[in-house]
Amino acid sequence: MKITAIHISKHRLELDPPFHASWDSRPRVKFDAFVVRVETDGGVTGIAATDTELAGFAGHEDLFVGRDPLALERHNRILANIQFHYGRCWPVDIALWDIAGKVAGMPVWKLLGGSSGRIPAYLSSGTLRDAGAMAELAERVAGQGYKAMKIRFHRPDWRDDVAAVAAVRRRVGDKLVLMVDCNQGWRMPWDADEPWGLKDALEVARRLEELDIYWMEEPLHRGDYDGMAALRRATRLRIAGGEMTRELHELRTLIDRQCLDVLQPDAVLTGGITGMRGIARAALDHNLMFTPHTWSNGMGVLANVHLAAGSGQSPYVEFPYDPPEWGLDRRDFMLAEKLGCDREGNIVLPDRPGLGAILDEDALERTRIG
Repeated sequence: MKITAIHISKHRLELDPPFHASWDSRPRVKFDAFVVRVETDGGVTGIAATDTELAGFAGHEDLFVGRDPLALERHNRILANIQFHYGRCWPVDIALWDIAGKVAGMPVWKLLGGSSGRIPAYLSSGTLRDAGAMAELAERVAGQGYKAMKIRFHRPDWRDDVAAVAAVRRRVGDKLVLMVDCNQGWRMPWDADEPWGLKDALEVARRLEELDIYWMEEPLHRGDYDGMAALRRATRLRIAGGEMTRELHELRTLIDRQCLDVLQPDAVLTGGITGMRGIARAALDHNLMFTPHTWSNGMGVLANVHLAAGSGQSPYVEFPYDPPEWGLDRRDFMLAEKLGCDREGNIVLPDRPGLGAILDEDALERTRIG
């Protein structure tokens, strides 16, 4: 079997009302998706998707066409070269894993060695609500069977962020495991705010310790290795990060320098599934938690949940869902079968071969812009 073509199409969903992401000072009025299809002469097509353009990939299709799609390590090395010179093209790797699962007749999580396609979710909120509204959301989340929830920071004063978490804890008690995303690891291109320093992060950590927070995510700049290691030693909170890290060697540095308790790379953004297999193993060897970050479209969530289930070590996996501003109708608009959770707050992956995704071709046709 050989690769015959790689096609990338661009789609845009208009957002009305806009989505007010906590990490973005500009309301989002559109949601773009880039769908990757890797075709073969065996009649098997692999699919994947991302919400950022695969910069630099166009013109490099010849490096893959005519090759065995199952030569995953070879293809991953070529994608790493492209990423170094241009941009993040890792969805191609994920589409190749979709092919591998389809050829093997098993879901990707099982192909990776996982024992179950059922994994507990933590509901990942994306907007900034006032303390009362956040507490109401958490109460609904607990009532829907979720066991864990992540709350976003990024208000002008972190004390207001902590107040929102405190309101949630008072409302739900011990019904929910609570995580906090401090949103300090990176910035949008137009955001000139400085990230916290170590003393700021430590002061916040002390307050969060009182609220029994499970992990504190991205509390410092992504390159502040010394700061993360010092913070990790100084607090009993788990320190989480790595979501936007570009290179596998940077993730290994985070491991080697004991910066984190929870490693959160996104396979769509870094390394693909092929690269993340090794990082998951390294995390396990160092007694670290590995649970992919995934805040993109439904295809990206699906790929990362397969990875998490395949690694067999993720106590929770991220489930981006914050209705009414961010529901499955928006996140999964390209999917005919939306990825939801059961009544016990678990993501149950489809048992179909590959990623198990079924594209909504009508929706893709309506939203296609390139």
